[in-house]
Amino acid sequence: MIRIAETENGKVRGLPAADPRITSFKGIPFAAPPVGENRWRAPQPCQSWEGVRDCFEFAPISVQDTPGIGDDIYCREWHVDPEIPMGEDCLYLNVWTNAKSADERLPVLVWYFGGGFQWGYTSEMEFDGERLARRGIVVVTVNYRLGAFGFLAHPELTASQPEAPANFGSLDQQAGLRWVRRNIAGFGGDPDNITIAGQSAGGGSVMAQMACKDNAGDFKRAAVFSGMFRSPYIVNDFFIPQSLEEAGKKGVELFEALGVKTLEEARKLDAQFIRATYSDLRNKGRMFFTIVNDGKFCTEDSQEAFYYGTRNRVPVLAGNTGDEFKDGIRAENEEQLKALAEQFFGSDAGKFLDFKEASVKGWAGFGEVSAPELGVKSAFIRESRLPDPQPCYYYRFAPDIPGNDRPGTFHSVDLWFFFETLQKCIRPYEGRHYDIARQMCDYWANFIKTGDPNGFDLNGNKLPEWKPYTDSERCEMEFTPEGAAPCKEEDGFTRFLLGQIDKKL
Repeated sequence: MIRIAETENGKVRGLPAADPRITSFKGIPFAAPPVGENRWRAPQPCQSWEGVRDCFEFAPISVQDTPGIGDDIYCREWHVDPEIPMGEDCLYLNVWTNAKSADERLPVLVWYFGGGFQWGYTSEMEFDGERLARRGIVVVTVNYRLGAFGFLAHPELTASQPEAPANFGSLDQQAGLRWVRRNIAGFGGDPDNITIAGQSAGGGSVMAQMACKDNAGDFKRAAVFSGMFRSPYIVNDFFIPQSLEEAGKKGVELFEALGVKTLEEARKLDAQFIRATYSDLRNKGRMFFTIVNDGKFCTEDSQEAFYYGTRNRVPVLAGNTGDEFKDGIRAENEEQLKALAEQFFGSDAGKFLDFKEASVKGWAGFGEVSAPELGVKSAFIRESRLPDPQPCYYYRFAPDIPGNDRPGTFHSVDLWFFFETLQKCIRPYEGRHYDIARQMCDYWANFIKTGDPNGFDLNGNKLPEWKPYTDSERCEMEFTPEGAAPCKEEDGFTRFLLGQIDKKL
């Protein structure tokens, strides 16, 4: 087993995981602490150390609102520790490997966590990389700056550091990926066989990394869980890309609230004071997240880059849970519904209203649809029309989720299954749920290895065939209460809405 690994900055020592065939390295620095003069700058090179550095514990999480306070579903699921260490010195990553020597060149997963670019951390219990590592994959989870620390924009930043004016959290993710490229061979990984993946804001991060031209060749495939969105209706503001100029206005407001006039003054402020002040503004709608065109890291909307083939074109596995991010027409009566249908669909409004789904009112409105499902499928349709189309695999996660709160397939619940970490969850999962999790992890592991989820499970049984989703073959994989169920028949309502999105591109 590799218990000590060589990196460019020095040697690191890991510990046996729960399965002693796996070594876990926690809290490996991949960049200098982003504090003082490094606050709101691109990540800087990490200093080297003498001897062997013990990497036994997760590093402090990024500055954010204290987790584990309250009884919302995420505090019940995994944000359970209000005492978890937190600090600005947060640019660390973690590695799980089952390699016995450094020359094995195993496939590598680089994972970006979600949390709306405001919350989240690599030490969340569902992200334990051990089960994937048992399948012969080197798993790396990368931390990054959040909120005002990771995504601040301000006119002074734009003027003074045009080489990196914003998107510092995205640059952290990129720095982590490049560290993996340079160092993962020491852990038995193959730097030329990397998959980047993430969920929610982490999925959006993967989209941004795919759209970044500077990342060409740095990864071979990508997985986007609940991180691609499109709607034929009015879109939530959070899913509308913000420009550097628009975000800069929020930065001016933040500096005013902080009581400072210059960047130099702001860099001297206490981190928790900035966090608390920003949290108040964020709760009033002044949220910082990825900027669509900073002139350096990000030069276009990542969803548009997928539509028009300007992304780094690699195979993609993407999908959503059954109950998350529903969107609909918020009408009070039939007359208003008709008027809004005409607004959204023009001369095709009558066709829309002819669907029975259009007359059904859900909690999100009439004609309720899944914004991430339409986002993924519309992107995959466009990819399939390009020269030399890359294979793209769509999934829908729709099994039953137990619990007195009757949660449905809520946003993020599929993480327990893809990482096969159900045993850490407090929900009363049964044997069949563990079977689904093992199957989903097998599919994902196959994709990480080859770019194709198909193959065999851990027991040597052939998995149900999962075909790519294309314009001509609308194949999808639904994870049901009984497991994987391939489907080729897409309902007419979804096809109509996808057609409407396509017409507007």
